[in-house]
Amino acid sequence: MFTKQVLGRTTADTEGDVVVLLIGMRVNHFWAVHQWLPVMTAMFRMLGELARNHDRGLLGHVMLTASPRTYYVVQYWESKEKLYAYAHSPEMFHHRAWAIVNRKERAGKTRGHVGLWHEAYVVPEGSYEAIYLDMPAFGLARAHGQVPVERRGRSARDRFAHRSGPKAAERAE
Repeated sequence: MFTKQVLGRTTADTEGDVVVLLIGMRVNHFWAVHQWLPVMTAMFRMLGELARNHDRGLLGHVMLTASPRTYYVVQYWESKEKLYAYAHSPEMFHHRAWAIVNRKERAGKTRGHVGLWHEAYVVPEGSYEAIYLDMPAFGLARAHGQVPVERRGRSARDRFAHRSGPKAAERAE
């Protein structure tokens, strides 16, 4: 009843470059809940803000944990320009949250109770591939769509070599 459909061997239906943001936090002192809980709730608030406005460019995300201390979100974006626009938009919560962090840091009021990090990648077409076996849409496939693996190639080499649309034809010339 609650099981998502699984489709055998599938791959992500991506076209062009893929923009991936890894963003997270590390709880350095568990007892300092008053320091790390607002950071965690801020991430949920930002994800909610993005979910309410798909034009901002977030295509999908996966929440993960690396350890009992480290939590992060893998985000898939439409473009790096939309990622930048969200990060720098004064009307979005991210801008306000980072202003608070920066103010505390300048005032010497950070105590090392919680660590923050992010890594952003623009992965050119031909430099990524994905395969899912008996999985519902997940990760890249959830963000970009899921297709039978035969549409992109049975082997990783074939999926890496896959090119999409008119841009691919222009690059080949």
